[in-house]
Amino acid sequence: MKNEFGFLCLSCEFKGDDFIRTIAELGHRVYLITSEDKRDEPWPYDLITEAFYMAEKDARKWSLADMKLGVAHLMRSDKIDRIIALDDYDVNKAAHLREEFRMPGMGETTARHFYDKLAMRMQADDAGIPVPGFSALFNDSDIHHFLNNSEGPWFVKPRSDAGTLGIRRVGNEEAFWALSESLGEDRHHYLIEEFKSGDVCHVDSLSYNNKIVFTRSSQYLKPPFDIAHGGGIFQSCTLDVDDARHKQLSKLNKKVLAAFGMKHGASHSEYIMHNGEPFFLETSARVGGANLSSMVQIASDVNLWSEWAKIEDAVLQKSSYEAPKSKSGHAGIIASLSRYAQPDYSQYHDSEIAWTLEKDHHVGFIFSDEKQDRVLEMLEKYSRIIDEEYHAAIPLKE
Repeated sequence: MKNEFGFLCLSCEFKGDDFIRTIAELGHRVYLITSEDKRDEPWPYDLITEAFYMAEKDARKWSLADMKLGVAHLMRSDKIDRIIALDDYDVNKAAHLREEFRMPGMGETTARHFYDKLAMRMQADDAGIPVPGFSALFNDSDIHHFLNNSEGPWFVKPRSDAGTLGIRRVGNEEAFWALSESLGEDRHHYLIEEFKSGDVCHVDSLSYNNKIVFTRSSQYLKPPFDIAHGGGIFQSCTLDVDDARHKQLSKLNKKVLAAFGMKHGASHSEYIMHNGEPFFLETSARVGGANLSSMVQIASDVNLWSEWAKIEDAVLQKSSYEAPKSKSGHAGIIASLSRYAQPDYSQYHDSEIAWTLEKDHHVGFIFSDEKQDRVLEMLEKYSRIIDEEYHAAIPLKE
C-alpha cells in the first residue's frame, strides 16, 4: 500500500501545474506558496490542499523570515515531507527552508550550483569541465589580472538572475570599470566572463538515483541574449538523437550533473558549441521555461513535469522508477510578443502545427515532424509571418 506524503511547492511564477496534478493524482497532499499577483492564475486548486500567497512588490524576492514563519505554523498541523522549487528563483528559497526544517533534498551549498552562476563556474572548473574564462568581482587585483589575460568582449552577469536578465556586454577595460562603478555596493553579486562565439544549446534531463534516465538536446536558433537585448523572435529546435552534437552535449551534461550533485529530479542546462566543442554556460534544478518543456514533450512523448513528480514519489515510496519510452521525433518552437492581445490562429492550417501559445499579447507555435529539416522549414516560414504581422518588442528592464 502506498503512503501519502505532503509536498510543499514554491513557485513565484505560474508554472509546474502538471507536476502538481501528477503528485496529487499519485495520492499526495500538495501545498502551494506563490506570489500574490499569481493568485488568479489557473492553478489546479481542486487538487491543492492549501495555497499561500507572498505579497512582496517584487514577486521573485520573498521575505525568507515571513516564509519560514508561515511554514512553521503550517507544519504544526500538517506534515510536510518534501519541499519543491518549481521556478529558478525558488531554488534558493527551497534550499533555505530545507536547511531550517531539516528536510531531505538539496541544501544551500548544493543548491548554489543550480542558481549561483559563479558557484556553477567554480564547480565546473574544479571538475575539469570546459567553461569560458571568468572571474569573481571581489578583488580589484584579480579583476585586472583577468582582463589583462583574456580577450574581450566580456559579459558581466548577475550571479543569481535567471536567463539573460541583467547581463551586460562590455567591449574594453574602460567600459568594464565604468560599469563596475555603476554597480556600487552590488558589484560582488556579479561575475565577468569571456565571450565565446557559437551555437547556444540546451539539454533537458531527468535524474534518478544519481543517474540521468532521460535527456534531449536542442539548439536555440538565435542566442537568448540577442533576443532579450536586441529584439527578435525566440526559436529553438530539437537535435537529432544521432547528431554528433547531441552525443557531445549528453556526455558533458552527465559530467556536469554528477559534479554538481544532482541526485533526483529535472534539470535544464545550457552550453555553447565553440569551435566544435561544448562549453558549459549554466544549469538549473527545474524544468526548462519558455515552453521548452512542451517542445521536448511533443518531440519525445515525455512530460518532464509529470515524470519529475513520479521520480519524487518513487524516492519517497522507496520504490523503483522507470523512465517512459521516448520517441525520437523532432519539434521546434517559435514565440514572440504580439502587437495583438489575442492572435487569430484559425488561419493557419499546416499539419506540422502541434501547439499554439495561448497567452495575451504573445504569439507562438510548436511544429512537429519526423524530419528535422521540415521543422526548420516551418520555423523559417513562420518567423517571416510573425515578423511581418505580429512581432512587438519592449526594452528589457535591467
